[in-house]
Amino acid sequence: MINIPASAVPTKDNKTIVVFSGDLDKAMAAFIIANGAAAMGKKVTMFFTFWGLNILRKPEPVPVTKGLMDKLFGFMMPKGSKELNLSQMNMLGIGGKMMRWIMKNKNVSSLEELIQAALASGIEIVACQMSMEVMGLQPKELLDGIKFGGVGYYLNEAEDSNVNLFI
Repeated sequence: MINIPASAVPTKDNKTIVVFSGDLDKAMAAFIIANGAAAMGKKVTMFFTFWGLNILRKPEPVPVTKGLMDKLFGFMMPKGSKELNLSQMNMLGIGGKMMRWIMKNKNVSSLEELIQAALASGIEIVACQMSMEVMGLQPKELLDGIKFGGVGYYLNEAEDSNVNLFI
């Protein structure tokens, strides 16, 4: 048996977060953790898939050509972070508005501010290409500054991480 000194083994110190949920509170948690890790000097990759992609949608209409099913899907989904619902106590949208009001009064950054901070700090925000296709989303419908990749990209990043969260 060969003893390899611990210093010779590469340290896996990156952080990866799969954002699967499109709920306001879960999106907040994902971005708070990501920004905290980035503030500690860690490389962070956030991989957005399925309902999590709605967080990355631009709020304004974007002229794109789509088929009927893709148009219907896009119409039914939230357009951006300001339209997200709470996972609990949503109360037809009142819960989310109340949560945002409370956060503002307590000087807690909004989800939109957290997203901008993540982009500014170099956090890799990656939209899952396969999920985009399934949900009828096109790249120009999503925020500027994000990357596009598949499960292979995510798995490669996760392999170099010592923290991997699924939110």
